[in-house]
Amino acid sequence: MGYPGFEPDPDSGRSLSNLLRVSAFGSPVARSISSSYDRRGRLVEWRKVRIDGMRNDGKSQLLITFVVSSENVDEVDRLVASHAAWMARTHHREGNKALLSYTFSKGPELANPLDPGSNETGNTRYVLNEIYESPEGITDHWQQAQASWDDFPSLVEVVSRSSPQTLHAGTVASSLW
Repeated sequence: MGYPGFEPDPDSGRSLSNLLRVSAFGSPVARSISSSYDRRGRLVEWRKVRIDGMRNDGKSQLLITFVVSSENVDEVDRLVASHAAWMARTHHREGNKALLSYTFSKGPELANPLDPGSNETGNTRYVLNEIYESPEGITDHWQQAQASWDDFPSLVEVVSRSSPQTLHAGTVASSLW
């Protein structure tokens, strides 16, 4: 018995070290797994898993949140899909301009935003969160959006009339994993 997907080497009795490569928008994440087995293949030692490369402290963040009425949800959903496809095609995945994380979320707007049990207003809140290696990535993002994303003017128009709040070129103060 061992870590799922990794077979012990019952003849060696030595530690098995494996490196898993995971990619989230091209950012490598290394997990170092080390375990030891006896000659019969039984797990005798398990060392902690180390995760590198997932913390975003000090990286650059672009965050936009806005609220739309129910009659605009279908159009915004279309723009979100268009935006994600465009981002995947055009953005750097390595280097100083690398896009490290991308999420575009949506959910019901609440009557009291500080009370998760409060009534829904019938509107939908969207939250766009992008994290880049450096401020140059955000600058590059805006330049590319204006030059190559056909739906850029449409999203700007919708967001501008939808109570937007933004954080342009913020610095991630604290992150986990």
